[in-house]
Amino acid sequence: MAESESITPAGNVPVTTLSASPQGGRPGPPDPAAHAELLRSLSRLVRGLSALFWGLPASLIVCVGTAHAGWFAQFKMVPALAATGLLLFGLWQMDAFQKQERPWVNALERAKLLALVNVGFSPFLFFWNRVPGHFFFELMVNLMALSGLLFLFALNRVLERLGAMLPDETLRHETRQFTALNRSLLLALLLLAVVYLVLTQTPNLPETLVAAVAWLERHDHWLERGKLVSVMIFVLLPLSMTMALLWKTKEVILESVFGPKA
Repeated sequence: MAESESITPAGNVPVTTLSASPQGGRPGPPDPAAHAELLRSLSRLVRGLSALFWGLPASLIVCVGTAHAGWFAQFKMVPALAATGLLLFGLWQMDAFQKQERPWVNALERAKLLALVNVGFSPFLFFWNRVPGHFFFELMVNLMALSGLLFLFALNRVLERLGAMLPDETLRHETRQFTALNRSLLLALLLLAVVYLVLTQTPNLPETLVAAVAWLERHDHWLERGKLVSVMIFVLLPLSMTMALLWKTKEVILESVFGPKA
């Protein structure tokens, strides 16, 4: 008798469903062991979503503060390692849920790999703050910034896959809509970064572009304002929407477990 685990849309409670018996009888009663295993995986999933919810803003604040402001200097690289490690811990908690769903597992594994890369890069934030002119340290910090954006992109893919497996139709629609918007904003930021690097590093540019770059260099306050606006639109906005989706997904799962049956 084959068995599968699911969260039923009808009752909004996690149950273990059994297929019909080979003799053509009625479905058997839920397997207590499988039901308990599903509850354990859901509890780890909720714990992972909570860790990601708190880890995203903590990582941004701690990493930026460590690199630019020299915060937590007495603790050296430990705060950055702890903040980025919290994100990796959250994803690790989620990997016990629906292991048979390959798109979900693949998206989760990609996000875990990028989270591990961020943990590896995080000590260089402290090193670069101590020796800001060092080429290797600056390269590692820039690579971590790129890896962080890719991680946020991958995390939105994880949330999209998770929302597709949950019974709440409203959550499924919102997750699909807002994760697509978040990924579009992150791709736009990467495109702007590539354009900026091309404009500043290419020697033979048209005169119009050369004049524009020279004007920006003379009026660097406009450039700084542009960077601030770009960060607010293309980083903070996707980050806040991702946090909102994490929180709502966690609430839907808790409601499915502890909420009243329909």
